[in-house]
Amino acid sequence: MPRAALRTPATALGAPAPALHAPAAGSRAPVTVPEAPAEFGTDWHDPLTAAPAISRPATKSCEVTLAEAKFSDFTPYRGTYAPPDGCGDHWSKVVLRLDGKVKGRQYDRLGYLHVGGVEILRTSTPEPSPDGVEWSVEKDVTRYTDTFRRGGDVEMLIGNVVDDTYTGVLDVKVTLTFYARGKAARAAAASGVPDRVLTLQDGTLTTPRNSERIVAEVYATGSGGGCEEFWYLTVPDAAPYSCKAADGPYREVQIKVDGRLAGVAEPFPNVWTGGWSNPFLWYVIPGPRAFDVRPIEYDLSPFAGLLDDGRPHRVDVSVVGVPEGQSGWSAPVDVLVWQDARRAHVTGALTEVSADGLANTSSYTPGSPERLDTAGGHRLTVSGYVDTSHGRVTTTVRRVLANTSVHRWTDGEDTDGLEAAWNDDQTVTVDGRGPARVTRTHRTYTMDGTTTLGPDGRLRTVLRLGDRAAVDELRGGRRTAWSRLDDRYAGDATYTAGVPRDQRHAVGTTSERYALRGSDGCHDRRLVTEQGVLTVDHRSC
Repeated sequence: MPRAALRTPATALGAPAPALHAPAAGSRAPVTVPEAPAEFGTDWHDPLTAAPAISRPATKSCEVTLAEAKFSDFTPYRGTYAPPDGCGDHWSKVVLRLDGKVKGRQYDRLGYLHVGGVEILRTSTPEPSPDGVEWSVEKDVTRYTDTFRRGGDVEMLIGNVVDDTYTGVLDVKVTLTFYARGKAARAAAASGVPDRVLTLQDGTLTTPRNSERIVAEVYATGSGGGCEEFWYLTVPDAAPYSCKAADGPYREVQIKVDGRLAGVAEPFPNVWTGGWSNPFLWYVIPGPRAFDVRPIEYDLSPFAGLLDDGRPHRVDVSVVGVPEGQSGWSAPVDVLVWQDARRAHVTGALTEVSADGLANTSSYTPGSPERLDTAGGHRLTVSGYVDTSHGRVTTTVRRVLANTSVHRWTDGEDTDGLEAAWNDDQTVTVDGRGPARVTRTHRTYTMDGTTTLGPDGRLRTVLRLGDRAAVDELRGGRRTAWSRLDDRYAGDATYTAGVPRDQRHAVGTTSERYALRGSDGCHDRRLVTEQGVLTVDHRSC
């Protein structure tokens, strides 16, 4: 599959077409849908996902245009940002919205948006129809409030190539909507929003000397064409396959502080809208997270006592498994800091860094099909304390990673399949005055798919993707909040490869069910498409 699919990546979210009549919020009734054609035509439904919309408070709002550009090459958009007038400088919520349109022929493209050097969005684009598609992405960016209170430079890039063949120009507009803070929201907002948002300077981090909690965000993506876009399919040098990596497909994103391992994580196996050699899988429903690439979060609070000395400290992010000297990963870092308002200098110490040896084994079995079995994982515990104005606070972070995969392919890679699962478990315990606070997070990512190229030139891809997370928050051993996410995508699409677009005779069925339940409520939506027509849009809560 990679042999046929190596391209430049990207993706996004969208609004339903006017012809579709969606039910009111909370309705369980299915929508009225048009009849699906026998095969894909020259146009299809605009991209959309089953994820919930961003909730918005009923307070005064102010909108600022952050960027407006047409991307046809690799020239960044550059502008300036100033805070809004009329909504104060403390907000209950800040919502980013990207609206885009593109038509003609184009690959999927990956993009970023920076304000004052802080990455606030990583996204990708849909592949268009000849008649064009429109899409939108919304993201809650309240956590970057510190950045938005100050003016700063804006930089945005969705790298693109436009020529006689690839004609799609990416026309995008990005806005921020600020919602003034009501009295009821002040206490909650004050505790949940960081006081400072920092970036690395020449690979170093200097935090305020009264930092109490520190969280690093890493927007890690394997992309830009080449085999790291399909890192989960790479094989050791001994195996006869088109995408090589000496240690096989296991990847792990690590962060270090002054050379000490501070955090480990499984990267999310992003599939962009040209992925698995079959754009017909993604024309309406993108893969999970494709339009809103979420950062990996590392709680660095155990290192706060070390970092609070006022000096710069080296922070390095690396990806285990990438062949030495090979590019293909991007990993920008934002750092969120909560400060002790009653103390100018917080002291403390790092008390434990304990890691099991990283496990990474790949076993190649020749035959028909060829087979590669991979198992990898890692365990890390870090602990440290700070002496704050409200007493000593000890933070302990335990993270356990595990990955298994079975990759099978035939000679020539005409049949290529992968079944894989990634588990990323984290427990953060904060022990200070009062009962200990514990947050347990269990993440599971799954991929199960096969691409087959038949002797008649018909290429078929059958694929299932999963993004699941269970979060429990406890205080003194009693659960105070919880959530359960289950985002599942399934697709089956076939087309004739190696012929002009109008001769592909493509057919495809795709679906997504996004279920999110917890102490904050319930969202459950299911979408189904046939040949680019949305045939089911059903809400269950």
